[in-house]
Amino acid sequence: MSRIDDAMRTVAREAFLPEKQKGSAGFDIALPIGGGSTCSQPTTVRTMLELLDPVPGNNVLDVGSGSGWTTAILAALIREGGTQDGTVTEAVTGVELLVEMVDRSQGTLDALGVTNARVLHADESVLGYPDGAPYDRILVSADARGSVPQELVDQLAPGGVLVCPVDGVMTVVRKPVDPGQDVQASQYGLYRFVPLVSRRDRP
Repeated sequence: MSRIDDAMRTVAREAFLPEKQKGSAGFDIALPIGGGSTCSQPTTVRTMLELLDPVPGNNVLDVGSGSGWTTAILAALIREGGTQDGTVTEAVTGVELLVEMVDRSQGTLDALGVTNARVLHADESVLGYPDGAPYDRILVSADARGSVPQELVDQLAPGGVLVCPVDGVMTVVRKPVDPGQDVQASQYGLYRFVPLVSRRDRP
Protein backbone atom coordinates (compact mmCIF):
# COMPACT_ATOMS: atom_id res chain seq x y z
CA MET A 1 0.00 0.00 0.00
CA SER A 2 1.29 3.45 -0.89
CA ARG A 3 1.84 6.28 1.59
CA ILE A 4 -1.13 8.10 0.09
CA ASP A 5 -3.44 5.08 0.39
CA ASP A 6 -2.36 4.65 3.99
CA ALA A 7 -2.97 8.32 4.82
CA MET A 8 -6.40 8.30 3.17
CA ARG A 9 -7.37 5.20 5.14
CA THR A 10 -6.16 6.80 8.37
CA VAL A 11 -8.03 10.09 7.87
CA ALA A 12 -11.72 9.17 7.85
CA ARG A 13 -13.66 11.13 5.24
CA GLU A 14 -16.84 10.70 7.28
CA ALA A 15 -15.51 12.93 10.06
CA PHE A 16 -15.34 15.91 7.68
CA LEU A 17 -18.81 15.57 6.18
CA PRO A 18 -22.13 17.13 7.26
CA GLU A 19 -24.31 14.71 9.22
CA LYS A 20 -26.63 13.95 6.29
CA GLN A 21 -23.67 13.00 4.06
CA LYS A 22 -21.79 10.76 6.50
CA GLY A 23 -23.54 7.62 5.28
CA SER A 24 -22.20 8.27 1.77
CA ALA A 25 -18.57 8.72 2.86
CA GLY A 26 -17.51 5.39 1.36
CA PHE A 27 -18.85 6.11 -2.11
CA ASP A 28 -16.41 7.27 -4.78
CA ILE A 29 -18.35 10.42 -5.58
CA ALA A 30 -18.09 14.13 -4.78
CA LEU A 31 -20.44 15.03 -1.92
CA PRO A 32 -22.09 18.41 -1.22
CA ILE A 33 -20.94 20.02 2.02
CA GLY A 34 -22.83 23.34 1.84
CA GLY A 35 -22.34 26.74 0.29
CA GLY A 36 -22.02 25.25 -3.19
CA SER A 37 -18.85 23.38 -2.16
CA THR A 38 -18.18 19.66 -2.36
CA CYS A 39 -15.90 17.12 -0.74
CA SER A 40 -14.03 15.79 -3.77
CA GLN A 41 -14.29 12.25 -5.08
CA PRO A 42 -11.73 10.06 -3.26
CA THR A 43 -10.10 8.77 -6.46
CA THR A 44 -9.66 12.37 -7.63
CA VAL A 45 -8.08 13.31 -4.30
CA ARG A 46 -5.77 10.32 -4.55
CA THR A 47 -4.67 11.31 -8.07
CA MET A 48 -4.01 14.90 -7.03
CA LEU A 49 -1.97 13.79 -4.03
CA GLU A 50 0.06 11.39 -6.15
CA LEU A 51 0.86 14.23 -8.57
CA LEU A 52 1.65 16.59 -5.69
CA ASP A 53 3.88 14.01 -3.91
CA PRO A 54 4.05 15.71 -0.48
CA VAL A 55 6.83 14.41 1.76
CA PRO A 56 7.73 14.82 5.44
CA GLY A 57 9.03 18.28 6.24
CA ASN A 58 7.20 20.04 3.40
CA ASN A 59 5.48 23.38 3.90
CA VAL A 60 2.11 22.92 2.18
CA LEU A 61 -0.71 25.23 1.10
CA ASP A 62 -4.21 23.80 0.50
CA VAL A 63 -6.25 26.30 -1.53
CA GLY A 64 -10.01 25.83 -1.31
CA SER A 65 -9.71 23.48 1.65
CA GLY A 66 -13.48 23.06 1.95
CA SER A 67 -14.33 20.31 4.43
CA GLY A 68 -10.71 20.09 5.58
CA TRP A 69 -10.39 16.45 4.55
CA THR A 70 -7.53 17.03 2.10
CA THR A 71 -5.86 19.32 4.65
CA ALA A 72 -5.88 16.50 7.19
CA ILE A 73 -4.55 13.97 4.66
CA LEU A 74 -1.74 16.35 3.73
CA ALA A 75 -0.97 16.79 7.43
CA ALA A 76 -0.66 13.02 7.80
CA LEU A 77 1.66 12.81 4.79
CA ILE A 78 4.09 15.43 6.13
CA ARG A 79 3.67 14.62 9.81
CA GLU A 80 7.29 13.65 10.35
CA GLY A 81 8.26 17.26 9.70
CA GLY A 82 8.83 19.89 12.37
CA THR A 83 11.73 21.59 14.03
CA GLN A 84 14.96 19.96 15.08
CA ASP A 85 13.99 20.07 18.77
CA GLY A 86 11.05 17.78 18.01
CA THR A 87 8.22 20.32 18.26
CA VAL A 88 5.54 20.19 15.59
CA THR A 89 4.98 23.21 13.37
CA GLU A 90 1.91 24.18 11.34
CA ALA A 91 3.21 22.61 8.17
CA VAL A 92 -0.11 22.59 6.28
CA THR A 93 -2.16 25.74 5.82
CA GLY A 94 -5.64 25.49 4.34
CA VAL A 95 -7.41 28.59 3.05
CA GLU A 96 -11.16 28.77 2.46
CA LEU A 97 -13.52 31.63 1.58
CA LEU A 98 -16.63 30.35 3.40
CA VAL A 99 -16.40 31.29 7.07
CA GLU A 100 -18.76 28.52 8.18
CA MET A 101 -16.59 25.98 6.35
CA VAL A 102 -13.45 27.33 8.03
CA ASP A 103 -15.02 27.00 11.47
CA ARG A 104 -16.32 23.48 10.78
CA SER A 105 -13.12 22.13 9.25
CA GLN A 106 -10.85 23.65 11.90
CA GLY A 107 -13.13 22.22 14.57
CA THR A 108 -12.82 18.77 13.02
CA LEU A 109 -9.03 19.04 12.84
CA ASP A 110 -8.95 20.05 16.50
CA ALA A 111 -11.29 17.22 17.50
CA LEU A 112 -9.08 14.70 15.72
CA GLY A 113 -5.93 16.06 17.32
CA VAL A 114 -4.33 17.23 14.08
CA THR A 115 -1.68 19.64 15.38
CA ASN A 116 0.37 20.30 12.24
CA ALA A 117 -2.40 21.89 10.16
CA ARG A 118 -4.68 24.90 10.32
CA VAL A 119 -7.48 26.35 8.21
CA LEU A 120 -7.70 30.10 7.72
CA HIS A 121 -10.38 32.35 6.28
CA ALA A 122 -9.11 33.37 2.85
CA ASP A 123 -8.65 37.06 2.15
CA GLU A 124 -10.92 37.82 -0.82
CA SER A 125 -8.35 40.26 -2.21
CA VAL A 126 -5.48 37.75 -2.13
CA LEU A 127 -5.15 34.34 -3.75
CA GLY A 128 -3.39 31.76 -1.60
CA TYR A 129 -1.61 32.81 1.59
CA PRO A 130 1.58 34.77 0.83
CA ASP A 131 2.36 35.24 4.54
CA GLY A 132 3.21 31.54 4.82
CA ALA A 133 5.24 31.32 1.60
CA PRO A 134 7.36 29.88 0.17
CA TYR A 135 5.59 26.52 -0.08
CA ASP A 136 7.11 23.23 -1.16
CA ARG A 137 3.70 22.02 -2.32
CA ILE A 138 0.47 23.82 -3.26
CA LEU A 139 -2.79 21.93 -3.84
CA VAL A 140 -5.71 23.78 -5.46
CA SER A 141 -9.12 22.11 -5.26
CA ALA A 142 -10.93 24.53 -7.56
CA ASP A 143 -10.86 25.13 -11.31
CA ALA A 144 -8.74 28.06 -12.51
CA ARG A 145 -9.58 29.86 -15.73
CA GLY A 146 -7.11 30.10 -18.59
CA SER A 147 -3.93 29.25 -16.69
CA VAL A 148 -2.52 28.50 -13.27
CA PRO A 149 -2.63 31.83 -11.39
CA GLN A 150 0.78 33.48 -11.27
CA GLU A 151 0.07 34.55 -7.68
CA LEU A 152 0.25 30.91 -6.63
CA VAL A 153 3.31 30.13 -8.73
CA ASP A 154 5.03 33.07 -7.02
CA GLN A 155 4.30 31.45 -3.64
CA LEU A 156 6.09 28.22 -4.62
CA ALA A 157 9.57 27.56 -3.31
CA PRO A 158 12.32 26.67 -5.81
CA GLY A 159 11.85 23.00 -6.60
CA GLY A 160 8.22 23.19 -5.47
CA VAL A 161 5.18 21.54 -7.06
CA LEU A 162 1.70 22.96 -7.61
CA VAL A 163 -1.33 20.88 -8.64
CA CYS A 164 -4.37 22.76 -9.97
CA PRO A 165 -7.19 22.03 -12.44
CA VAL A 166 -7.22 24.61 -15.25
CA ASP A 167 -10.29 24.78 -17.47
CA GLY A 168 -11.08 21.24 -16.35
CA VAL A 169 -7.61 19.84 -17.06
CA MET A 170 -5.50 18.69 -14.11
CA THR A 171 -2.26 20.65 -14.37
CA VAL A 172 1.03 20.15 -12.54
CA VAL A 173 3.50 23.03 -12.29
CA ARG A 174 7.09 22.41 -11.23
CA LYS A 175 9.21 25.40 -10.28
CA PRO A 176 12.90 24.90 -11.09
CA VAL A 177 15.57 25.30 -8.45
CA ASP A 178 17.53 27.45 -10.87
CA PRO A 179 15.69 30.79 -11.25
CA GLY A 180 17.09 31.08 -14.76
CA GLN A 181 15.06 28.10 -15.95
CA ASP A 182 11.42 28.15 -17.04
CA VAL A 183 8.57 26.81 -14.94
CA GLN A 184 7.42 23.43 -16.30
CA ALA A 185 3.74 22.52 -16.66
CA SER A 186 2.20 19.13 -17.49
CA GLN A 187 -1.42 18.05 -17.99
CA TYR A 188 -3.10 14.91 -16.62
CA GLY A 189 -6.69 14.41 -17.76
CA LEU A 190 -10.11 16.03 -17.37
CA TYR A 191 -11.80 16.74 -14.04
CA ARG A 192 -14.71 18.82 -12.76
CA PHE A 193 -14.32 21.26 -9.87
CA VAL A 194 -16.08 24.34 -8.56
CA PRO A 195 -14.55 27.56 -10.00
CA LEU A 196 -11.50 29.13 -8.38
CA VAL A 197 -12.28 32.70 -7.35
CA SER A 198 -9.31 34.98 -7.90
CA ARG A 199 -8.65 38.70 -8.30
CA ARG A 200 -8.75 38.45 -12.08
CA ASP A 201 -12.37 37.24 -11.81
CA ARG A 202 -13.45 40.39 -9.96
CA PRO A 203 -14.33 43.75 -11.52
